[in-house]
Amino acid sequence: MSALRLPSPGGGTRAYNPRAEPARFTAAGTSLSSRTVFSAAHVVADPYADSSPDAPAAVDWDATLAFRRHLWSHGLGVAEAMDTAQRGMGLDWAGAAELIRRSAAEAKAVGGRIACGVGTDQLEPGTHSLADVRAAYEEQLSLVEESGSQAILMASRALAAAASSPDDYLGLYAHLLRQSSEPVVLHWLGPMFDPALDGYWGSADLDAATETFLQVISEHPDKVDGIKISLLDADREVALRRRLPKGVRCYTGDDFNYPELIAGDDQGFSHALLGIFDPLGPLAAEAVRVLDTGDTAGFRALLDPTVELSRHLFKTPTRFYKTGVVFLAWLAGHQDHFTMVGGLQSARSLPHLARAYELADGLGLFPDPALAATRMTSLLTVYGVEQ
Repeated sequence: MSALRLPSPGGGTRAYNPRAEPARFTAAGTSLSSRTVFSAAHVVADPYADSSPDAPAAVDWDATLAFRRHLWSHGLGVAEAMDTAQRGMGLDWAGAAELIRRSAAEAKAVGGRIACGVGTDQLEPGTHSLADVRAAYEEQLSLVEESGSQAILMASRALAAAASSPDDYLGLYAHLLRQSSEPVVLHWLGPMFDPALDGYWGSADLDAATETFLQVISEHPDKVDGIKISLLDADREVALRRRLPKGVRCYTGDDFNYPELIAGDDQGFSHALLGIFDPLGPLAAEAVRVLDTGDTAGFRALLDPTVELSRHLFKTPTRFYKTGVVFLAWLAGHQDHFTMVGGLQSARSLPHLARAYELADGLGLFPDPALAATRMTSLLTVYGVEQ
């Protein structure tokens, strides 16, 4: 393949020679044993829908479910209807509910593991009472459990706005956990992912918030399968997981430090529920299979080089990482277009996307490097970058 002219962040262009062959990963099909690993999966928009950014999401269901089958085929679980699926950023509750129903049915059909997000996003923007927030959570929890999926109690913008003290969080979560039929995953999403969640658990002081979070778990350990921590602070995650009751898992959501957190130390390790494992699916599964053999060094050798790509995709403003995730799915051939619900394909610059392409190609993530190069060239042409 001939070299591409890629835009540079400081202006101008630079030459990049695409790799000729993809990396080769172990054949799909074998399950993972040493860690429980979920990939938070994106949704594929319907590119032919005549919709606007604030209209209900138009989803290509066939392509969306095919991508989930891809993840399951590599032994990964799917974390459905999470922020990676653009919950609250293009995908409304009606679309999320349909996504949950369809994905849960597909998981049952293929024997794939699935956990689905439970939130309060059916509430209109604005201030709501704690009773309204509780009822919204209950509605979504009921749907997720009826679908046959495990529930992930997501952090709620409405709760962050309605709560006036840590006691409000303690009371509401206690009510939901008593109602849940099976152990759930508790989700702590930091304000770098969603500014509306600043001060969650009743305090902007993370030490104080941690104490409230741990109190919820300690009072209901039989109803908490695990916790998902997305604070991008490895030291804080390690300190928190060491304080968890026996049997409660820590699922890292740290897309900056995941290799070291999953590898762990002599006092424990984190499982994974990560948005970056959407584009990294086959490579991530390969790395965990190596870890399953006890080869921590081999695991790190595979996964450490991916951190540069992840930190690039999740750079500030972090909430727009979904754009890079969908972009890489298009280049990899998992969908036929680079269109997103809510028009979010415009949320990252061309230099940002070009660097994402370069890093992903260097890792061998594209099953067909020639196709990826052709699609990258087409995007460059649209932006007026001559080749």
